[in-house]
Amino acid sequence: MKFGAIITAGGSSKRFGNKNKLLEKINNKTIIEYTVEKFLKANLDEIVISANPQIIKDLENIFTNPKIKIVTGGATRQDSVYNGLQQINCDYVLIHDGARPLISPQTIEQVKKEVVEKKAVSVMTKTTDTIKEVDKNGKIIKTIDRTKLYNTQTPQAFEYNLIKEIHEKLKGENFTDDCGMAEALGYDVYMVQGQPENIKITYQTDMKIAEILSNK
Repeated sequence: MKFGAIITAGGSSKRFGNKNKLLEKINNKTIIEYTVEKFLKANLDEIVISANPQIIKDLENIFTNPKIKIVTGGATRQDSVYNGLQQINCDYVLIHDGARPLISPQTIEQVKKEVVEKKAVSVMTKTTDTIKEVDKNGKIIKTIDRTKLYNTQTPQAFEYNLIKEIHEKLKGENFTDDCGMAEALGYDVYMVQGQPENIKITYQTDMKIAEILSNK
C-alpha cells in the first residue's frame, strides 16, 4: 500500500496580515517546514504541496527532498486539493492544512491505520464550549446540544480513488473541507480522535500559542 499526503498551501493569508503565514517562523523554522517534516517522518511515499503561486519559489528553495513535489494551488481550497490529487500516485491520501504545524506523529499514524479500514476519516476533537445559534440581528435563538458536536481538524484521509471520484463529481463547487464533499454524496466518514494542540495558524496571535506549544 502506498500512502501520500497533500499539504494545502494555496491561501493568501488575508486574516494573518500582509505576508504569507506559512513562511513565518517559529523557533527559526517556517510553519510550512514544521508541517511537512511531520509527514516526512510518517514514512509516506510522496508529499505534494499545493501552493499559492507567489510562494512556489520560496518552497522550492526550502524543500529539496525527492519525495516532495510542489504544484500550483487553485483559487479555492477545493481546487488546490484537486490539483494535488492529479499529481500524486498512492492508494491512500492524507489531506492536511499547511497551517497546522503541530499535528502529532501519533495522530498521523492513527489516521493511516483507520483510513485503510474505513476509506474516509477525519481528525476531530470534542466540542467543549456551549454553542448558541444566533440570528442576523445578534439575538440568541437557542442553545445547541453539544454532546454530539465535534470540531474538525486535519488531516482528513481517503482511499485515493474514492476522493478523486468525489472531487470530479463536485468540480466547480466550493466546499471548505473534503469530508463535507464525501458527506454531500452520501459516503460514510468516520472520526479519528485528535488533539487540542493541533491548532490552525490563522491570526498573528496564533503564532505565540504555537510557539509555546512547540516548546512543550
